[in-house]
Amino acid sequence: MSGEIARGDSIRHFQTKHANFGHNLSKQELQKKANDLTKRLKQQQNVLDKTSSLQRNATKASFILANKIAKQNKSFAEAEFVKDCMVDAVSVVCPEVKSKVEAISLSRRTIVRRIDAIAVNIHEQLLTASGRFQWFSIALDESTDIQDTAQLLIYIRGIDENFEITEELLSMESLKDTTTGKDLFNGVINSSIRSGLTLNKLASITTDGAPSLTGKHSGLVKLLNDKIKEDFPLHSVLSFHCIIHQESLCKSSLKLKHVIESVVRAVNLIRSRGLKHRQFRSFLEDVEADFTDVLYYTNVRWLSIGKVLKRVWDLKAEILMFLKMQDISCDFLNEMESDEWVCDFAFAVDIMQKLNELNTKLQGKGIFAHELYLEVKALQWKLGLFAKQLNEQNFIHFPLLKTQSVTQESSDKYSSQLMALQKEFIRRFADFKAVEGLFDLLNSPLACDIETTTEELQIELIHLQADISLKMMFESKPLVEFYASLHSKMFQNLKKISRKMFVLFASTYICEQTFSIMKINKGKNRSLLTDSNLQSVLRISTSNLTPNFDKLVNDSSQLHHSH
Repeated sequence: MSGEIARGDSIRHFQTKHANFGHNLSKQELQKKANDLTKRLKQQQNVLDKTSSLQRNATKASFILANKIAKQNKSFAEAEFVKDCMVDAVSVVCPEVKSKVEAISLSRRTIVRRIDAIAVNIHEQLLTASGRFQWFSIALDESTDIQDTAQLLIYIRGIDENFEITEELLSMESLKDTTTGKDLFNGVINSSIRSGLTLNKLASITTDGAPSLTGKHSGLVKLLNDKIKEDFPLHSVLSFHCIIHQESLCKSSLKLKHVIESVVRAVNLIRSRGLKHRQFRSFLEDVEADFTDVLYYTNVRWLSIGKVLKRVWDLKAEILMFLKMQDISCDFLNEMESDEWVCDFAFAVDIMQKLNELNTKLQGKGIFAHELYLEVKALQWKLGLFAKQLNEQNFIHFPLLKTQSVTQESSDKYSSQLMALQKEFIRRFADFKAVEGLFDLLNSPLACDIETTTEELQIELIHLQADISLKMMFESKPLVEFYASLHSKMFQNLKKISRKMFVLFASTYICEQTFSIMKINKGKNRSLLTDSNLQSVLRISTSNLTPNFDKLVNDSSQLHHSH
């Protein structure tokens, strides 16, 4: 109807304003004139379409480059430098497209807007995915930025009915005042409300064990459990202390303080004085040593002490020679003359190497809790074996200690230390031990003892273990795909439990990694970066989701037109 009205208006306009048009032209000339006018109109429309297309492409390129800037943790102002480089490059390589590159808007203000828009787009995708979650878990940690603002990072891992797993930064809560358990609790609750998450789907919460998070009376975990019991009396939430942090704390049971302190003092004596450090590095170069320097010990870094001990052991001859040449007196010189202390040193290097190997295996994103606990459990068993072998003076698994003359008394001492370390592992990992049965079920449903499982799973496990095709599928597919492929009704309870196990966070490694990214972005040269901008950068740089650039361009165009 509206088309007919518009066409009628056009006819009236033509008859009124152009009544004499073509009165002196023949029918053929009139047709030719109409064709020319139509062709000219189409050309004008093509120019407009082409201009619009160029503008859209330039806007899309701007979004893509802004995404790259955030992903690589670069300053917003660097986008203009990138544009200058692009313009100079195309001026030489293909000058005909120089104007197109110049049309890309990459000013600092534009990049800020683009990054915020991309972060919102990613968050919208996360909210869409979270609406389908059957279970979800959260991992959180708190640290202060360079402006002394406490930043609480909350990561979420969720799973939907089809076993699609999403692991993303849920939010960054900036705490301007106190950081008590109540403050952290409010941050988690506010974040869950904004994201439309219900706590009856929360499977677990993982922290670094700080008192404000795990305090018995007013810690975040306690307050969260109280609220869940109040709102959902039949629901319970698992809580875990970061598996990496606990593994690092287990080292304290080893009585190696006399070795570590002496080695660290020797390192500090060399590295903390500029002249001595330069001379030492020059000395290592002259003697063609395997390494060019010793390493500083950093208490907050998980692998630090093991690497420092190993490096000093490898350079012990060069260090002794240098200290004597410089006439420097220190405990390390005296200790190295004691066979017993050198044996302790060798034992320390060997055992720290094994702990560092475990620590490295525990690090990473997207690793399931049952996989990490298997690594810890394996080391516990190894410690028992190592203790027995050392008691028998079998040093097969301690290569450096094997090169020393170890007395039976020292051997017994090392064996006792390993037994103490094993007990410390068992004590600290009690929270994971509590769900070990479920981990075993998840890992080996075909070997599970049916009589010891819960009644709701017994019939399902019988069907599973009796089906040869499912056995073949279990051996050929990744674990997540295997459980996803099971029949939804026949294995309903088994799939429900497996979903819950797959979303558990075993560590806060992902939070620690993000804090490192935060320090890169909000450092001394960018200390005025706002909390909002910081959250946007962190969301983009840590996300596994791909921004919908076409939607971002459309939204940007609509916003521009309305403006």
